[in-house]
Amino acid sequence: PPGTPSPSGTPPPASATPEGPSTTPPGPRLIIPTPSGRPFTQAHAVRYAAEPWLVFACGRYEGIDSRVAEEARTRMPVDEVSLGDFVLAGGEVAVLVMIEAIGRLLPGVLGNADSVADDSFAPGAMESLLEGPVYTKPPVWRDRPVPEVLLSGHHGAIARWRRDEALRRTARHRPELLGRFAPEDLDRRDRDVLREAGFPVDGEGMAD
Repeated sequence: PPGTPSPSGTPPPASATPEGPSTTPPGPRLIIPTPSGRPFTQAHAVRYAAEPWLVFACGRYEGIDSRVAEEARTRMPVDEVSLGDFVLAGGEVAVLVMIEAIGRLLPGVLGNADSVADDSFAPGAMESLLEGPVYTKPPVWRDRPVPEVLLSGHHGAIARWRRDEALRRTARHRPELLGRFAPEDLDRRDRDVLREAGFPVDGEGMAD
């Protein structure tokens, strides 16, 4: 194709292009995985889970001819999304990842639908945080005990511990996420935990 060293998907026949004019609800939303798209996030997964109809278009090599997306935009919403700063040979794996993220948010998929509220990046209190450590049974495994607070039955203390651990893990692995918090989003305990983790708070410099 013009301007590219590798082959890309050619425009399909008109009969093979996704149909469904936006004037006929509920119309589909076309999602095209591409490294040049907007980053796919949990917020996308939540929004897509509420859509009545999704269509995915998987490109190969250099991707799909740009005219396909242009034509589709005259008929339906089109989102070009990326899984990250890397390139795959095709979009199939990217679509599988998105379907996994979207599907688990649909009613009836998870045994406890409320559990997603504590996931990393979940809308609300976890939107800019990574989930902290997870523990299951038994309470002691290979001489490694579950933190006592999790066995206490004190829901407030458990929630505070989870918040603290989420802040620590985010400061350690994804500190750029913490920059999304407004000052009023952090209480005094949050600030103390972040200081202990070496993250700058209130304009302070990074701790040594």
